[in-house]
Amino acid sequence: MRRNLLAEFLGAMLLSACVIGSGIMAERLSTGNAAVALLANTLATVAILAALIAQFGPISGAHFNPLVTAAALHLRQLNLRLAMLYVVAQILGCCAGAILANAMFELPLVSASTHSRSGAAQWLSEIVATAGLIFIALRAPSFRDAAWRVPLWIGAAYWFTASTSFANPAITIGRAMSDTFAGIRPVDVPGFIGAQLVGAVAGVLLLRMFAEEKNAA
Repeated sequence: MRRNLLAEFLGAMLLSACVIGSGIMAERLSTGNAAVALLANTLATVAILAALIAQFGPISGAHFNPLVTAAALHLRQLNLRLAMLYVVAQILGCCAGAILANAMFELPLVSASTHSRSGAAQWLSEIVATAGLIFIALRAPSFRDAAWRVPLWIGAAYWFTASTSFANPAITIGRAMSDTFAGIRPVDVPGFIGAQLVGAVAGVLLLRMFAEEKNAA
């Protein structure tokens, strides 16, 4: 269990540090070109997801996301106690990652983001991004498959959703701690997490529907 929790903490921390840190670097180097900054942020996120899932998948399942853990609990892939510990490790890891990213770029270790992300379009985007993530992550037949399927989904959703696809309550909290390119205002966090919860339910329903079809076949 200690190895599992350490894997979830480190994975969440590195994912958060990459998302935030690459956003800072991209914004500094793109000289105001938001499209270039988002592209750089996307590529870094896709790369780190692939590496982390491949590395930690065989150890902890490479959830790094409370909603993936909740879906796995629903599918009886882990027990309630371990699921709760996973969620704590993921949230702490994402917060630690935000602090690490801020420190690496000589910014205040914690600074509340002022990046406004609110409204129906943003929430709908989070529902779609999260539903797709849950469905794709938990339908992957192996960690090797998940290591390319999940990053590709997130990379695409960075661009086709208005919210740039947070799809993760833990990293949403972490991103509120950095007033940088990837940040989100603390006041907007509850709306995002609420939308992500709805998306997770939709993702689980999709999993159940396709599982029933497979069984019927």
